[in-house]
Amino acid sequence: MQLVTYRPASAGPPKLGAQLADGAVLDLAAAAGGASAFESMLALIEAGPEAWEEARGLVRNPRGSAVHGAGTYALLAPMQSPPQIRDFMCFEKHVIQAFGAAFRMRATRAATPEERAALLAQADGYRPPPVWYERPLYYKANRFSISGPGDTIRWPAYSRLMDYECELACVIGRPGADIPSARAREHVFGWTIFNDFSARDAQGAEMAGGLGPAKGKDFDGANAFGPCIVTADEIPDPYGLEMIVRVNGEERSRGSSRDMHWKFGDLIAYVSQGETLHAGEILGSGTVGDGCGLEQLRFLEDGDLVEVEIPPIGVLANRVVRGGKPA
Repeated sequence: MQLVTYRPASAGPPKLGAQLADGAVLDLAAAAGGASAFESMLALIEAGPEAWEEARGLVRNPRGSAVHGAGTYALLAPMQSPPQIRDFMCFEKHVIQAFGAAFRMRATRAATPEERAALLAQADGYRPPPVWYERPLYYKANRFSISGPGDTIRWPAYSRLMDYECELACVIGRPGADIPSARAREHVFGWTIFNDFSARDAQGAEMAGGLGPAKGKDFDGANAFGPCIVTADEIPDPYGLEMIVRVNGEERSRGSSRDMHWKFGDLIAYVSQGETLHAGEILGSGTVGDGCGLEQLRFLEDGDLVEVEIPPIGVLANRVVRGGKPA
């Protein structure tokens, strides 16, 4: 299933739906006679496998009165307020290139030729620290700073360096603790696209303090998800997916989930050590290699349209605009 949260053109509250082959969307609550399991995406996930199978049955035989035709609704973020978002760094190429680029940026502001040369040497020779190879590292994102397909991201006034990050995200279905990696797949509900918008200047400044990121990531709409959640049964192999970025129609990068050093089974096993993973939590893959502007030292401009595409899931498109004069 391709599950969405949408708002009909006639307005009203967000609804849980399933996309149909002709571009229409099925109102699952209406099709099920108002069952509480179909009130929202999180309600469906928490309701468990029986409700998921009921939803599949409704999609196979959609009731016409519960169908909204193409063009009569607007997609929203698939989950309006997820219980938790954890974002990892699973792609070695991204880590090497992003940190190398950060050193190059610092070199442009060096006070002396010697300092500049030292920073460029660090850029050319950067390799992830040993801990990156020992465990999958992550931070917790702001679960309230959510945006969805078509939303405009109003960039915070304190930042001048606007960036995107192309990621694959896993949505947890079955809760559990101390989950072995070999059984992690049983806990996956589905997959979605994650664009982790990043205020690079704020991020660089605050992470020098050894803690973060904070305002480099935490601003309204910074965590973009969508356009749908594709259930796990429809993507049996999440490690062969193309991950594409376009800005204003120009392709900026093309990578693959096959290049993940840490797999989602590793992430689930690591997070669930001594801790319960809950239904609806989101785990981000981190940025695919070449999948952000920092790696190319090519940042976003006011009004740019960013499209992140993972073909089995779709295209997540957002426009960024400056929110005001820098403080």
